[in-house]
Amino acid sequence: MSFESPLKSATLIKRYKRFLADVTLADGSETTIYCANTGAMTGCAEPGNTVWYSQSSNPKRKYSLSWELSQTKTGDMICVNTAKANEWIEQAISQQVITELQGYQSLRREVKYGSENSRIDFLLEDPQRENCYIEVKSCTLLQDGKGYFPDAVSTRGQKHLRELMEMKQQGHRAVLLFAVLHSGITSVQAAAHIDPKYAELLQQAKQQGVEVLAYKAELSPQACQLRSAIPTS
Repeated sequence: MSFESPLKSATLIKRYKRFLADVTLADGSETTIYCANTGAMTGCAEPGNTVWYSQSSNPKRKYSLSWELSQTKTGDMICVNTAKANEWIEQAISQQVITELQGYQSLRREVKYGSENSRIDFLLEDPQRENCYIEVKSCTLLQDGKGYFPDAVSTRGQKHLRELMEMKQQGHRAVLLFAVLHSGITSVQAAAHIDPKYAELLQQAKQQGVEVLAYKAELSPQACQLRSAIPTS
């Protein structure tokens, strides 16, 4: 999937207030850009990293520049705009890149489900088989050569695991799908050292038949696309 307009590069000064970051543009001037990421962004927002940003033509936006990718000093590419993950997952499903999710007749987004009032990212339906509930999580945390989720305590993530287990108990198919948005990550596991409750619930979910998949994106300033499965543990 190509970006709507070519990305341009800047140098990160600092990220703050979650949604904002100050950068130095190629001409040496400084400006504030929008960051569509509510997470901790551990390891993804180090001062001095290269920021790849897009520019909106919407005159109503206060900040016309949006942070899309981070490039670390070691050369790793990271997608920090987590809103892109679901776009790329949907594209990968429609193009049958995710082999485990092939063969369904229809796809719906943001469908209400579960007893905790959640919305599932994707619901695949087909009259010849059970419904498939898919919860997508973006994985960008790389530590000691391994990919981890979450990068901070996630009560929302814990809730989604309970909801997936509930769907499985009702006879549906339930899938936790990690969208791996960091070029340096080659496997994904629960970050028990960050959120032990999440790790415990994930283990329970797997024991109850919730499927855990991870697909890695190929990232560049020109285009990004989910390409291949990687191991989970």
